[in-house]
Amino acid sequence: MKRLRAAWLGRQPYARVQALQEHLLVARQRGVIEDTLLLLEHEPVVTLGRGAKPEHLLSSREALAARGVELASSSRGGDVTLHAPGQLVAYPIVDLTPDRRDVRRWVKTLTEVMRRLASEYGVAAGLHEKHVGLWADRAAPGRFTDAASALDLVKIGAIGVRISRWVTMHGFALNLAPDLAEYQVIVPCGIREHGVSSIAALGGRAPNVERSAEQAHAVLAELLGSAAAPLEVRSVEELAAELEPELRAAP
Repeated sequence: MKRLRAAWLGRQPYARVQALQEHLLVARQRGVIEDTLLLLEHEPVVTLGRGAKPEHLLSSREALAARGVELASSSRGGDVTLHAPGQLVAYPIVDLTPDRRDVRRWVKTLTEVMRRLASEYGVAAGLHEKHVGLWADRAAPGRFTDAASALDLVKIGAIGVRISRWVTMHGFALNLAPDLAEYQVIVPCGIREHGVSSIAALGGRAPNVERSAEQAHAVLAELLGSAAAPLEVRSVEELAAELEPELRAAP
């Protein structure tokens, strides 16, 4: 049985963690590390995916900086999104070979992790037939049949991934209790017709982010059929230092 290693990184700036992911991606492709899950919060940041449209960014870099929000380019797919404290961010570096080489299946797996967490915290949620992510009904947070039946559809979880040689990076961001006012600076994921909410804003029981990280690790390991190694509390620098000798020794 495969093992899913997981590390809690605490609150981190975006660029530092993206660089770590790139190194982990190469290490996983070379087979020198096992499947690894990074769990964290980000400092406030607007990220521009490979499909980002300029009109979906509603503030200048200077105006964002004045609010304490960074602007960063991302190697993930998708449009414009926002990360902030109170949001659980999960970045799985997972080899989908041999039997999970299906991008849609992988996105559904990440969505299911968020759905199960939201349900545990008292918010019913599910899929949208058109838009990727996790969705809930603000008019009835405890009930979700499907997106078409929702009276006030809101997005509570975002997904953006990159897959290279069937190894994944980037992942999902679940809104536990972030400051939703920060979303005023973007058109989230380019979706104008629906709002954004969080577990807390919908009346759910939002745990602290580190506790939710432990639960996310357990759920993802179960869905992958992997053993969940104990959650490690690590720094970006420690993980990067571990990788250096392994990458140098790899063919």
